[in-house]
Amino acid sequence: MPLPLLLFDCDGTLVDSEPLLAEEMAIGLNSVGLPFATSDYLGEFRGTRFRRIVAELQHRYGEVEAEQLDRMERSMRAKLAERLATELTTIPGARESLDALSHFPSAVVSNGPESKIHTALQTTGLSHYFGNRLFSGYTANCWKPEPCLHLHAASIMGYAAQDCIAIDDALVGVRAALQAGMTVIHLNRFPDAENTPEGAIMISSMYQLPAVVKRLSHEWQQASVPQQSIGN
Repeated sequence: MPLPLLLFDCDGTLVDSEPLLAEEMAIGLNSVGLPFATSDYLGEFRGTRFRRIVAELQHRYGEVEAEQLDRMERSMRAKLAERLATELTTIPGARESLDALSHFPSAVVSNGPESKIHTALQTTGLSHYFGNRLFSGYTANCWKPEPCLHLHAASIMGYAAQDCIAIDDALVGVRAALQAGMTVIHLNRFPDAENTPEGAIMISSMYQLPAVVKRLSHEWQQASVPQQSIGN
C-alpha cells in the first residue's frame, strides 16, 4: 500500500504569517470604513477567505463601493507581500516535521493566492519540500470551508480522499478536510481557546506531527494486509 498523501495548510501551519496578515487586514479594512482589529482575524476569521471577511463586515456595518474595495485589496496585498518577504518565519517544528516526513508525498493546500504561497515558502526556505505542488483557492476557484479545494488537490495528485491526511491549524480548513472525507490533524496551538472538531486528531505542536503521521500510516499498512483464514 502506498504512503498517504499529506496536504499541508500554509498560513499558521507551516509559516507564522497570520499576525502579519491580521495587521495588514486591519489597516486596509479600517481605511475603507469597515471596523476590524487584528484580534478579529486571529479569533473569529482565522483562515477565512478575505472576500468572505469583507462580505461579513459589509453585512454588519454597511456596503463599501466595489472599486474602493478593489483598490484597498491591491494595496493591502502589495504591503503584505513586502512584509512576508522580509519578516516571515516558520511555525516552530514545521521544518523538522517536513524533514522527518520527506519520504511521504505532499502538497500545500491554501485559501491564499498562489503568489502569496510562493512568497511564504521561498522566504522561509520551505519551497524545496513541495516544488510546484501548491494548490490555491484562487487557482481552483474554490475555498475552504468547502471541501472542493482539498478534493481538487487530491485528484490532481492522483489520490482518493480516504488516502489523504490533511494538516491544518484553522477550523475552516479542518472542517473542509473532514467534509472531504480525509483524515485530519488539527494543529491546535490554542487548546484553551479553541476546540478541535469531532473526528479530527489534535496536536498542539508541529513537533508532534511526525509521530502521529507515522502511526496512522502504520495502521493503514496493517489494515491492508490480508488476514490469514482460520485453519491455514
